[in-house]
Amino acid sequence: MEKNTILAIVLSSIVLIVAFSIQSFLAPVPQQVQTQEPSQVTAVDTTITLPSETGITAPAVPEERTFSELETIPLQPPIIIDTELFTAVLTNAGGDMVSMKWKDTRKDPGAPDANVDLILSGNNEARAFSIAFGGLDAQPVSSNFHVNRISDYSVEFYRDFTAPSPIYGSDGRFRLTKRYDFKLNDYMFEMTIIMDGGFSVFGFDFSGSAYTLSFGPQIGPVFEKLDGYYDYRHYNIYTNGKRKDAKVNELINNSTWAAISGKYFAFIAVPYLNLTQYAVSFSDKAEPGLLASSRFNIIRSASAVSKIEDTYRFYLGPKTQEALGIYNTGRNVFGIQDANFNEIANTRGFWGIFSPLERVLKWLLLGIHRIIPNYGIAIILLTLLIKLLFFPLTKKGSEATLRMQALAPKIKELQEKYKSDPQKLRTEMGKFYQQEGYNPLSGCLPMLLQLPIFISMFSLFNNHFDLRGAMFIPGWIPDLSLPEYIVQFGDFRLPILGWTALRLLPFIYVGSQLLYGKVTQMPGQQSNTQMKLMLFVMPIVFFFILYDVPSGLLIYWIFSNLLTLVQQVIINKFIIAKKAALAQTQAQVQPEKQPVLPPKNSGGGKKKKKKS
Repeated sequence: MEKNTILAIVLSSIVLIVAFSIQSFLAPVPQQVQTQEPSQVTAVDTTITLPSETGITAPAVPEERTFSELETIPLQPPIIIDTELFTAVLTNAGGDMVSMKWKDTRKDPGAPDANVDLILSGNNEARAFSIAFGGLDAQPVSSNFHVNRISDYSVEFYRDFTAPSPIYGSDGRFRLTKRYDFKLNDYMFEMTIIMDGGFSVFGFDFSGSAYTLSFGPQIGPVFEKLDGYYDYRHYNIYTNGKRKDAKVNELINNSTWAAISGKYFAFIAVPYLNLTQYAVSFSDKAEPGLLASSRFNIIRSASAVSKIEDTYRFYLGPKTQEALGIYNTGRNVFGIQDANFNEIANTRGFWGIFSPLERVLKWLLLGIHRIIPNYGIAIILLTLLIKLLFFPLTKKGSEATLRMQALAPKIKELQEKYKSDPQKLRTEMGKFYQQEGYNPLSGCLPMLLQLPIFISMFSLFNNHFDLRGAMFIPGWIPDLSLPEYIVQFGDFRLPILGWTALRLLPFIYVGSQLLYGKVTQMPGQQSNTQMKLMLFVMPIVFFFILYDVPSGLLIYWIFSNLLTLVQQVIINKFIIAKKAALAQTQAQVQPEKQPVLPPKNSGGGKKKKKKS
């Protein structure tokens, strides 16, 4: 009985070895259609030292490992994935993504700007989601892959490679598979990377890494320049429950997700791996055909097992609280909760102080837009609403300014009297203000309270996604998130100024600001040099500063000036009437004194005698 058991084990082992050998050497290979020279990827490697799934050190291998292609595969036509939100184009050259276009559902599908490029490649052949065997210095695999179209929203690319086997001393075989799984109505999609060595390749280690998955070279849409404010690319990681800014060209470990964000769109990578199995890196190194690059890399650590299977999730879509917030609540097809992707949509730095106010203004703007579906008109009505809300403060500030003018002679007298004693002057001025019941800050306070409104509106118009592509006046202001123009110079730039177009709104702004300053200046300010500088020079300076700002912001500022001007005219009439009423009241309380006349002679008293 014991002999039969041993014999059964031996025969079973022989059958298994023969079966795997037949499978290895007789695997089906597609018919060769075209001839191309096999590519090689070379890496120096002895043993695996990075963490692996098993913690086992792979056996030593020859110093040089050369992987070569087993077959020639033809380049196939592009593979189109069309969802309700975007259209992705894939290629079997490397199994990469060539482009992704976001669908602007607010516009006619046939409109030239209805689709926005979210992946920009320029003249660069390195496409999105390319794979390289090894670390950051390795070259991406550009060989053609087999294509398995699983469904309308899923596609798989695969290709076999050979490698020297440290055990058998002959070439082993492993298969690289890249699978994309898209969803009908979600900006997030999955990507699965499989490297399967079977029984002939034990572990994947190319200079300390299994592979590098690269996205780039730039997220869209197309831009003229990245000035850091009107358009930018920010790099973030999320680790230990916090969003952090990331530095380019550095290896970053222990991040839950990583993101590249622009003004309106974002790319977010979520590796569903153990945090010790990968590192990420950002790069802004210049690349051919691009004004700037924003590349993202995932460096997968080396593995000591014969098969690795990694799943990633990528978000590529609008950078809005609404689109990103669903990954906090689980209201998405993946069931993701508490991802905190919307952290990248929050206003950054100093401007973040005004985020609550910005959200209130955005809510009001959207509410008005629901009633009147034109964002230009909505901005004007929102400006009117703000002016009405602040009218009492504006009125109070004007009255305080008028009161200050009335007290000006006495203030000047005190300044002359105590000009050699500043401490005494401050004391006497304090007493004088207290005696008159006047607060010198009362005239400035209304303006200071309105400053956060302006800052929040500036941030809102510069970053509000719904303003992107929002038309106000056809043929003149087609996009409130961009500067308008009446003449474009093409590739020509105006010397010194650097203008690429002639814009009308900045000139209208200067005109409204100068008119506002002239109407609202008080008597006696015409000869004040500082007031002249504020009223006339500053608008011209701001003209150049604001020349390229979003047209929505200038519309707000222009109508704010005009409405303030109207307010001031009304307030001036009110103040004049109030002064007249006050003067009449004082005249009644203190009637003007009549002059004292000498008493007339009533006939009494002693008369002078006439001379005879």
